[in-house]
Order: sequence, then structure tokens, then C-alpha cells
Amino acid sequence: MKDDSKSIETRQVHSGTIKDQFGSVVTPIYQTSTFAFENVDDGAYKFKHKGEGYFYTRVSNPTIKDLEDAVTSLEEGYGGISTSSGMSAVNLVFWTFLRPGDHVVCGDSVYGPTLSVLSTFFKEFGIETSFVDATQLAEVQSAIRENTKLIYIETPANPTMAITDIEGVARIAGQQNILLAVDNTFCSPYLQKPLRLGADIVLHSMTKFINGHADVVSGIVIAKERSIFGPLMAKKNLLGLNMDPHQAFLVRRGLKTLSVRVERAQENALKIAQFLEQHPKIDKVSYPGLKSHPQYEIAKRQMKGPGALMSFELKGGLEAGKTLMNNMKIAALAVSLGGIETLIQHPATMTHSGLPRQQRLYSGITDGLVRYSVGIEGANDLIEDLANALEKV
Repeated sequence: MKDDSKSIETRQVHSGTIKDQFGSVVTPIYQTSTFAFENVDDGAYKFKHKGEGYFYTRVSNPTIKDLEDAVTSLEEGYGGISTSSGMSAVNLVFWTFLRPGDHVVCGDSVYGPTLSVLSTFFKEFGIETSFVDATQLAEVQSAIRENTKLIYIETPANPTMAITDIEGVARIAGQQNILLAVDNTFCSPYLQKPLRLGADIVLHSMTKFINGHADVVSGIVIAKERSIFGPLMAKKNLLGLNMDPHQAFLVRRGLKTLSVRVERAQENALKIAQFLEQHPKIDKVSYPGLKSHPQYEIAKRQMKGPGALMSFELKGGLEAGKTLMNNMKIAALAVSLGGIETLIQHPATMTHSGLPRQQRLYSGITDGLVRYSVGIEGANDLIEDLANALEKV
């Protein structure tokens, strides 16, 4: 279904569906590495026009293409490129548009491996990065140099839940002819549309909300324009960052229930955030749905809802946080997020442990910060789980 006038709830179920010869309602798993040509001319044409037809799964595959078309429709982009993981999606953007001598402006609170790869691996290749508080547009503006090629932001930010004004950063990027890439993992296309707000590239770890069931690792990059899509696709093919058909089938299945899952999880999250904000053992709660959030108004403007992620700090710091997490009974102590199950983790010793402590603290990732990803369980059960664990602190 190509009709973008339909609601996002309808498109998440029907967009991209390939009609096979048997009339399958669900797109089949085309578990094949290669595709036979009708004749030599057909093979030559498909190799020359790699976006048309199928000849090798590293380049394209009907099951994978179905998923890419569906997510692209939800993000309102030109084309999507699925990858083997969220980090391969991040690296695909960097490898495609950065060269030695280039400069990146990056939000200082993003996924730990994203920070690490820019500050170590790409730095070794002569690519410099300025990490800034992206919630402050003046800091983004002042960090731009003559050789800045990319602005990279994540909003809400991982794990601080800071909100960046996408339209504001897009204006800055557009004035300087700089590409703007937005990691939209925490929101999913159901809650936020970065391309509509002026971004050039949007990416996701589809491991999270898009799949939603903690059973697949995958990523995707969606380009706003054909001129951006082409180089990304060429680089993906050469680097071999593709996902496999069974991966794509599972993610496509998860995508169909995206809105239902997100609505239930964020309904739970607001109740939990309100409970935590009033608890005497909690020092601070960062959740876009609370009026106490410093970017509450920006979140209301650019997000359809506050989402299902929050972070909070306990009075007593790291040791208090460890006691809390070790006494949770429903929430699993595990990294990742966006699934139907509730997860809790400690960024300083887990997802962001690879960063120097000074850099973590500068980014707002204190030793006592706890990240909490709310699932679709009963809200009262989750609140009781937290309350019981907090009694042990």
C-alpha cells in the first residue's frame, strides 16, 4: 500500500506489503542468497540498475525491501536502508558522509557506542568531533567550523532524556549546507517525525520499539532525498551491512503493533514517572511527560507523546541505585529498551561504561543515574515493584 494519506496505524500494518503469487497476507521469508535471471540481458540490467529487481540478498531482497518500504512510509522519507544492527546504521551514516579532515557536531548525550566510535575510531581516521549540549542551539551554532559536514543528534537523548529542538537545529544546518542526522530510536516514527521537522537523515535501532519484542538486533537509515539515499545504499552494499530475510520478517511483524505497544507503554510510563517524582528517596526524574522536564514544551511541540523511557537518580547515588536494581522482581536488569517487557539498567557501568568518567559527567550521566524502559505490563504492578525495591534502599 503506497497511500500516505492513510493513518500511521493503518500504514504500519499495510505499507510495503508485497503481493506474492499465492496471495499470502503476510510477506513471506525469501530465505535465499541469490536470485536467478531470466536471461543474460535481464542479469545485466539488474546489475546496472541495482534498485530494480533482485539478484543478491546483500544488495536487496523482497522480505527486506518490504520492511524498508514500510518504515520509510512511516518516517515520510524517500528511501530506507535496513542494516544488521543499530550501530551498523550509525556507522553507515558516518562512513558515507565523512572523510579525513571533516568535522562533526554531535550531541553530548547519545548512545554510548556512538560517542565511543566518534571519539576513538573515526578520530584515528582524521575526523574530529565536537560534543555539545544540543539542547542549547547557541552551542550547536558556535561549534560549527568551515569543515563541518554533519550534525548528529539523538532526541530524546540516551540516557538523560534531554530534548533537542529538531527544527531549530535543522535551521542552523540548512543555513550552513550541513547534513542533519537524527537518531529517532527512543520515539519511533509513531511519536516523532524528524524528516518532517527538517532533518536530512533519520535512523533507528530497530532492535528497540520498531521490533518491540527483544528478539532481533537490527537497524535502519531513512533518507529524505534521493541524493542522500544513493550514496548510503552504495556504501551499505560495499560494506556488507545488510540484515538477513528472517531478521526482516520478525521486525516487520513487530512493526504492525507499534502504535498499540507505544500507547500502552507510555500510559504506564507517565503514571510511574509521577509516582517516582513524589517519592522521598528519589532525587530527580527525567521524563518528557512531566512539567518539571526542562524541555517539556519542546517535547509537546515535536513529539506526539512523551514515550516510554525515563531516567532517575536516587538519593544515595550509585549504592542506592545498585540496591534498587538488585531488588526488582518484574523489571529485568538488562540493557536495551523499547520492548514489551520493562527493563532497568545502570548507564555508568553498562551502556556508557566505555566513556571516560569526566565525559560521562559532562554529558549528565552521573554515577547514580538509572535508566528505566517501561513495558506493557500492568502499571500498578510496575509501581509496586519499584515501591518494594525502594523500601530496601
